Amino acid sequence: MSSGGAGKTAGKENAGIKTYLSEFRFPSPDEEWQFFAGQRRTCYDSYYPFQVLAPRGVERLEFEPVTILYGGNGSGKSTALNVMAEKLELERDASFNKTGFFPDYLRLCSAEGDRPPKGSRIVTSDDVFAWMLDLRSLNDGIDRKREDLFGQYLDAKYADFKLESLDDYERLKTVNAARRDSQSRFVRQRLMDNVRTRSNGESAFLYFTQRITGDALYLLDEPENSLSPARQLELADFLLESARFYGCQFIIATHSPFLLALRGARIYDLDADPPRPRRWTELENVQVYQRFFADHAGEFFDGE
Repeated sequence: MSSGGAGKTAGKENAGIKTYLSEFRFPSPDEEWQFFAGQRRTCYDSYYPFQVLAPRGVERLEFEPVTILYGGNGSGKSTALNVMAEKLELERDASFNKTGFFPDYLRLCSAEGDRPPKGSRIVTSDDVFAWMLDLRSLNDGIDRKREDLFGQYLDAKYADFKLESLDDYERLKTVNAARRDSQSRFVRQRLMDNVRTRSNGESAFLYFTQRITGDALYLLDEPENSLSPARQLELADFLLESARFYGCQFIIATHSPFLLALRGARIYDLDADPPRPRRWTELENVQVYQRFFADHAGEFFDGE
């Protein structure tokens, strides 16, 4: 594997289930201290990604076909995913704002397993939102072109035009088309269709189904963003089937109870001290939901 490691082969395969990354090790507090002891410059306010994971006890993670990183804001979930993605040289769509300390930090990391296949990638909220904005920008450009064509149609249809030279031939074709065709036909023949308009949730879900194509490692950072509960359940089913039948391995950072409940997933609670695997029903976020619905249970079954 390009990321280093002890040469231990992961690649567990059982009924189509694969594990490309079996283990990842982050710098320990001692290793971080030794790095800082060798620094002559001390004028920085932040050494990111240093001083994020080590103080929380995140040093070594072992992975299953589906592994989930759970924790509150600031627990290091996204940092861990980005560090792994950079170390493994995974594909990403949106640009990532790395600090100058990333190369030093990555040299202290190591991974075990098979080389992630081509197409392995990290997917963040920035990727999804950038893609949705691109769709909107494309449609905005098409809409502006449509308005221009409406004007061209009216100008050509009622133009007092005479062919005086071959240089006027293209103009003649436009005038004849405007006089022959209806406005809608004139415009449709010169304009590509709008990309189908979808809600943010529909677009976000489509993004995941297009990017996750099978036989690869995927790191997903809070994929529930923009998705309704029903869509989150649909995404959970899609991810589980992709892992079981299409050779995908997933490492997911999430707060969503619908994703935390993925059958067979290993869940690391990064809020625990030290971080450790836990059942999804033991997690604070899930218990908050449980207490909320228990407190309002009578409103669901009031017989009305």
